[in-house]
Amino acid sequence: MEKGHPKALYYLFFAELWERFAYYGMRALLVLYIVRELYVDMGAGAEPRGFEIYAAFGALVYATPVIGGMIADKYLGYRKAILNGGIMMAIGLFMMAVGSELFFYAGLGFLVTGNGLFKPNISSMVGGLYKQGDPRRDAGFTIFYMGINLGAFISPLACGAVAELYGRVYGFGLAGIGILLGLVVFQIGIKNGTFGQNGERPVTGLGEKKAYGITNASWSVLLSYLAVPLLTFLIYRSHFAGYLLYAILVLVVVIVGKSFIEITKIEREKIIAIFILAFFSTVFWAFFEQAGSTITLFADKNVNLLFMNAEQSNSINPLFIIVLAIPFSMIWTWLANMKMNPYTPYKFAFGIAQLGLGFLVFALGARFASETGLVPLSFLIIGYFLITTGELFISPIGLSMVTRLSPAKVVSFMMGVWFLSMSFAQYIAGIIAKFTTREFTSNGGVLDRIAERVTGLSPDVITGKPDAFSSLLSYTNVFSTIGFVAIGTAILALILAPLIRKLMHGEH
Repeated sequence: MEKGHPKALYYLFFAELWERFAYYGMRALLVLYIVRELYVDMGAGAEPRGFEIYAAFGALVYATPVIGGMIADKYLGYRKAILNGGIMMAIGLFMMAVGSELFFYAGLGFLVTGNGLFKPNISSMVGGLYKQGDPRRDAGFTIFYMGINLGAFISPLACGAVAELYGRVYGFGLAGIGILLGLVVFQIGIKNGTFGQNGERPVTGLGEKKAYGITNASWSVLLSYLAVPLLTFLIYRSHFAGYLLYAILVLVVVIVGKSFIEITKIEREKIIAIFILAFFSTVFWAFFEQAGSTITLFADKNVNLLFMNAEQSNSINPLFIIVLAIPFSMIWTWLANMKMNPYTPYKFAFGIAQLGLGFLVFALGARFASETGLVPLSFLIIGYFLITTGELFISPIGLSMVTRLSPAKVVSFMMGVWFLSMSFAQYIAGIIAKFTTREFTSNGGVLDRIAERVTGLSPDVITGKPDAFSSLLSYTNVFSTIGFVAIGTAILALILAPLIRKLMHGEH
């Protein structure tokens, strides 16, 4: 067994780095652009509207990979899907840079569609670099995940700086340049043969078959472009996005149910394990994705930011990923060699618990707020640190787990299903975020009483204090509730871990 990683991993690493530069640069600007510029005339209504758009966009971003994975498996292959998806994302970002409401929504529609083709298939290409049972797989995905976060670290700093100097629409334009660089790196890898046969068009021949004189592969690309107006409408009328999610979920259940007839009992149980872990992933990401919405606005309103603006605070999480990814990769490899590596279900439980502690740190910061309602930056940094260590226990491990447990012919589809769980998480995250826009009134419940003990704040305590304390009370009360619910979910995951491990049939 080779000790090093395939050369192709590093091409995929840099391609994904620049694609994530584009995505996270845009994400850092999105809610603040909506609240401070696009709908500034709405006053107090701008924040709820921003959360609605962010939730609908985020939900669709993670829903479309289900379709994108199917298209790649049946017609296009990974490479063509990635290239076409990247082009659509670039179009979307440059449209957002125009600065009009119509182009803004249309740009988000292109981003959603392009991401659906790009995201599941580049992860599947990474999985294709390793044979089943290769102990390097988790380490390889962790290295790949570091590439994601290197892009995510650089982009809020760069796009945030451009936004502050020239305007947020120019930040969107810079993000568009990022995705073009990612496509260049990926194309170089194709041209020099680094990927070998990995990612070629499926051998089924379905892509070459024609309908009305056009190949199925070409139809799949054409229909992707034709889907943009629908997705644009779903983002604009954000409440309709939830209906699409449920429709896709029904489709997934039908397809998985059909596949259950064609696969073995062991393969069925492995897929059941994926769905159970997907539930815990949904909980984790519903809380984690407050980062792009409520935590960004919390930083803007209630954190004493030093040497950065609120957009740039989005770089804290990926910075910790960059610092910790290689050590975590080495730890998993060392523990595997020592036969002490925790099974995936236990890693999920530990990850969710750490996320819960991170949100409790955010909430605890309220006790140390200044007279103007600003929390010391250290609490934002420590909270992000704990959220990040939790992320490293779940996200790269989850991606690796899907490629290990899925039957070979539906790997990309199951990767899409995995991203669908994150899609529901985004939608739920939007619902959670809206609680921070309401004037807090305690109902005397257990969680409200616990939150008061953690934050030291209540409606009575903030009476007569500056207005910033009102938003501080709302944010930290929600953060405290998230923290305790997350820890409760982690305990449930620990209880179910032996059952999930049994369903995994020896897969670690």
